[in-house]
Amino acid sequence: MGSEEVSLGDQVNQANFSVTEFLLLGFSNLGEIQLNLFVVFLCLYLIILSGNITTVTVTRLDRSLHVPMYFFLGILSISETCCTFVILPKILINLLSLLRTISFINCATQMFFFLGFAVTKCRLLGVVGYDRSAAVCHPLRYPVLMSWPVCGHLVATCALIGFLFSLIGSLLVFELPFCGPNKINYYFCDISPVIQLACPETYIKELVIFIGGVLALMAPLTFICISYGFIVHTILKIPSTEGKRKAFSTCASHLTVVIVHYGCASSVYLRPSAKFSSNKDSLVTVTYTAVTPLLNPMVYSLRNKDVQTSIRKAIARGRFYPKAL
Repeated sequence: MGSEEVSLGDQVNQANFSVTEFLLLGFSNLGEIQLNLFVVFLCLYLIILSGNITTVTVTRLDRSLHVPMYFFLGILSISETCCTFVILPKILINLLSLLRTISFINCATQMFFFLGFAVTKCRLLGVVGYDRSAAVCHPLRYPVLMSWPVCGHLVATCALIGFLFSLIGSLLVFELPFCGPNKINYYFCDISPVIQLACPETYIKELVIFIGGVLALMAPLTFICISYGFIVHTILKIPSTEGKRKAFSTCASHLTVVIVHYGCASSVYLRPSAKFSSNKDSLVTVTYTAVTPLLNPMVYSLRNKDVQTSIRKAIARGRFYPKAL
């Protein structure tokens, strides 16, 4: 009888307990390697910031780059910078700290902004694919198809859809009761590891989130595939080999980023949260939160001859300094 009373009392106490903070356990079992990871992540973060800020600055300063393609690359750089700012500083702090806690509200905020910028990036990659398709397939109509009002509306739509998805996903997760445990075996507040800590059965909401993930990833990816279908069809009609090479070279960088980003994101989000694996998913997620953001400035921009020329011109004129921002 006494044991039954104790058991019942434990259940009542657990039901009345409400989580006010989470403990991020990601990388906590690596011991002395954490210091090495701190140096690696710090270097990655500084390179991401400097590369993306350089891209935004040079496309703003040089009027020859005031075209839709570089406008979208500048917006993509801003999105990448904001996304890494949401994740990497907290990782750096946790790698040097014994107390790896994050408050309930900060966890929800981190999830909202990370998902918002991540889904926005997916849409922006789709828009860049459409831009390349319009440039290759309809060069004469390109100024009309990609006019500045159209570009502005496309970017605004991407951001609106991205943060709408993020708001719905975050609300679905954080309206659930969390009564313990509060240990997230991950290095930031992502949907899959957090929703596993909720007390009630979460099957329906996991299904809704999974469907949302499919729509967030597959809709722009399908659009990109259709765009490249038209691009390939047009390139095959070009008689000269050199012409084909030049036409395809304008799309190669975009394809590289798309393959890496969607490959990593799909392996984590296009499956039920119940199949979440912290060790495997941490490695994959590190790729698209810390490595993929390097691809935009390194592959898209800094290897681009027009951007390189603009950087040299800006340095020569003495205009490439913080106030230019």
